[in-house]
Amino acid sequence: MNLFKISIANLREKKLNSFLSALLLTLGIGMISLLLLLNKQLDEQFKRNLKGIDMVVGAKGSPLQVILSSIYQVDAPTGNIPLAEVNALRKNPFVKTVIPLSMGDNYQGFRILGTTPKYVEHFNAKLAEGHLYNASMEVTIGSKVARDSRLKIGDQFSGSHGLDSEGEKHEDKKYKVVGIFQPSGTVVDQLIITRLSSVWDIHEHSEGAEAPAVAEVEHTDGQVHTDPEPDEEGKDVTSALIQFRNPMGLMTIPRQINDNTSMQAALPSIEINRLFSLLGVGIETLRTLALIIISIAGVSVFISLYNSLKDRKYEMALMLSMGATRTRLFLMLLIEGLSLAVIGFFVGILASRIGLWVFSKSAEQDFHYSLGKFALLPEEVYLFFGALAIGVVAAALPSLGIYRLNISRTLAEE
Repeated sequence: MNLFKISIANLREKKLNSFLSALLLTLGIGMISLLLLLNKQLDEQFKRNLKGIDMVVGAKGSPLQVILSSIYQVDAPTGNIPLAEVNALRKNPFVKTVIPLSMGDNYQGFRILGTTPKYVEHFNAKLAEGHLYNASMEVTIGSKVARDSRLKIGDQFSGSHGLDSEGEKHEDKKYKVVGIFQPSGTVVDQLIITRLSSVWDIHEHSEGAEAPAVAEVEHTDGQVHTDPEPDEEGKDVTSALIQFRNPMGLMTIPRQINDNTSMQAALPSIEINRLFSLLGVGIETLRTLALIIISIAGVSVFISLYNSLKDRKYEMALMLSMGATRTRLFLMLLIEGLSLAVIGFFVGILASRIGLWVFSKSAEQDFHYSLGKFALLPEEVYLFFGALAIGVVAAALPSLGIYRLNISRTLAEE
């Protein structure tokens, strides 16, 4: 007697009950799996881009908005700040690095970021071809920008005003692509990076404006690039990324900036933790909902097998009279519960990958972030054993009735 074949045949006979039980398990496992995938990949993205940035200074407003717009490039900036105040931070003994950022334009939805080569060094971005921007209106583009926009070395393009691809184009001045970065898994992949002077030149109304002074900086690739040290008078930037030399900077500088300057100091560690705490409420709610669905699925398996056992009492008694043991029949029902659990798990895992793919496409379209890691997580292995445990418990409880089955009475009743 092949127990597995008989169990599968029994599941097929009760198609509706089997489908409902497997569907509930699929929904619960799929939700938990998707939450695990999103949580892990979002956490990696946030930490990867946040590494080495202790503080961001920007215009007064929402500190979280300053962080999201300056580090992750997923929100609108709060405004502009004077370059003179940013450069004053360089003189503070507690400050190690100041990286000014200037933004406000885009090309096909990809942000054009004016900054210094220190920004590229900070994210350890490597060149795939060409060279790093060196003159005004030269740009080096991220790998996603090159892939989606199909820009190549030597191509020229006009940026659109604002962060919306539908903004008014600056047709009078064109950027020139001089380099393409290798994929790095950081925000650099989705940026068009140029000098600060490029952004100023685009928005300069007067012709023949004096070019900013530059200082030569030797980078790790052995090439000498220019790092702007521009004339501060009348110049603004959007924000600046700050790295401290020691913890004393974190304790003293943010308060000084907020109290004594027109700028706002935003601490990434605090704001991102606050963001995750807000998101965490929703994630925990969804996780609780998924656990409830899985529990209902277990109850559904229990009811399905309990009713099946009641309907098949004569069949079970007949099998026992023909030499089958109660243990073998118990195992047969156990296999039915395990089969539903395994089907629910693997279909749920597949559904979570489809959900991640859809979410990734949406995130890539809106923010140019990709969440494309579909490998099985270690936590999902535990989820598999949890699903099996639910299947075993849900099947074992009603199956114990086999040991109380009276063969002669059951056959006589029929």
